[in-house]
Amino acid sequence: MSKPSEAKAVAQEIVRVIPQVMRTIAAERHGAGYTMPPAHFRLLGILASHSCNLSELALRQAVSLPTMSNSISVLVERGWVKRVPSPDDRRQVLLELTPDGRAVLIDMKNRSEARVAELLGALSPDELAHLSAGLAVLEQAFASVMYHGPKALAQDKIKRAGKER
Repeated sequence: MSKPSEAKAVAQEIVRVIPQVMRTIAAERHGAGYTMPPAHFRLLGILASHSCNLSELALRQAVSLPTMSNSISVLVERGWVKRVPSPDDRRQVLLELTPDGRAVLIDMKNRSEARVAELLGALSPDELAHLSAGLAVLEQAFASVMYHGPKALAQDKIKRAGKER
């Protein structure tokens, strides 16, 4: 088990470095003409895997229903998302990625990956291997964390407090 001071030092590095990576990706998207906020890109990614209703998306993204409704309206206007009636409940509306939305998502992902790969190309094979191993550890550390809004966050804090006793 690591010392709290070691964990804090690594946390500080992550909090410092991840925004730099995300700014680089955002700049690449902006340069390609995709001027949408990162949250909209995440929504496209979620909808690429499965249809959701507005409430599910708001909960998953930890935003209010009006905020999510505004975001979805923008994506619908761009033709990247469509509203369809739920096959299970006619009162519900599901949100689905359109073929244009999927194409945009794939293009943005490819451009972002290409830019990051270009920057990582300066690293040695050993450095790349270390980075890959570190990212696997980071992913594993965060795999159990799924933010589902303030209630889930409060329950998570209670669980963590119980483990510390």
